[in-house]
Amino acid sequence: MIRLKDIAARARVSIMTVSKSLHDAPDISAATKARIRQLAAQMGYVPDTAAQGLRTRTTKLLGLIIPAVTNPMFARIVMAIEERAHELGCELILAHSLNSVEREEKCIRRLLARRVDGLFISPVYRMETSAPIYEELRASRVPVIILGHRARFCAPFVNVETDDLAASYAATNHLLGLGHRRIAFFAGPAVCPWAQERFDGYRRALLEAKVELDDQLVFNAGSTIEEGEKAALQFLQESPGATAVQAVNDLVAIGAANLFLNQGQRIPQDLSVVGFGNILVAEYFRVPLTTIRQPKLRLGVAAMEAMLKLQQGRHPNSMRLPAEIIIRQSTTAPRAK
Repeated sequence: MIRLKDIAARARVSIMTVSKSLHDAPDISAATKARIRQLAAQMGYVPDTAAQGLRTRTTKLLGLIIPAVTNPMFARIVMAIEERAHELGCELILAHSLNSVEREEKCIRRLLARRVDGLFISPVYRMETSAPIYEELRASRVPVIILGHRARFCAPFVNVETDDLAASYAATNHLLGLGHRRIAFFAGPAVCPWAQERFDGYRRALLEAKVELDDQLVFNAGSTIEEGEKAALQFLQESPGATAVQAVNDLVAIGAANLFLNQGQRIPQDLSVVGFGNILVAEYFRVPLTTIRQPKLRLGVAAMEAMLKLQQGRHPNSMRLPAEIIIRQSTTAPRAK
């Protein structure tokens, strides 16, 4: 392994001069810096980040915990965070909670053991109003940014989120504007604040349009393609007379729409379908999906900006970003009876 003294011996300068040159110190000439950096590159010098961390009391490591990298909602968020971390010379350690409270706890503890300079967490939501691991996080004083909506157990932390209520309200209003009055809602996990907000937006739009909320039009659908298929099958079996389906996310919408099509239903002639999220496959589905475009890249950028402020000892505000509806071929006016 090439050390600073090896470069100093080859360059015939002091170790201090080499160190200052590599750290761009102002009292070293530009010519000397260029010569020493070129020599360091030729010799294959790699900085010892562990040693640097001991001096600066930082590790240049950031932890990121998400449910799973296979969830398309997180791809652009992770990309935005990693891109900015790369620019800052930081490394990102990715961990998966798999929506397990126990696994999330282990991931947090392992990242804290690595002495990360900050943590981004998409939390595993639970009904409890407090969680010991999040109390430990507060006590550790490690900067933490919550990716998504806060629940009571993680309320003290700064977060970045989408205005899901307004976005879902817009989606329902789109269907109402087309003339739909019997709009089914495929709801997400009751424990998740984002799912509750999306249902609240649907309910608010119906209320303002003076359309009665019918419990028979609300189906528990979870958050996956498979759960969307199950909800769609239940919907067809119960025949609630709906002309449109609004799903809690794109995966549920795609699972439901796929089953509808396979059962001979036409989209949008027989049923209009709306998703939420604008994941890549939504645009390229068998019938391109009307959906809500979440600002995924901007959420990642906002999370990183908030993290930098926390690391500087500042107190950033939580951020709530707007989303917009993208109208494609899966929605149209209901058939005249």
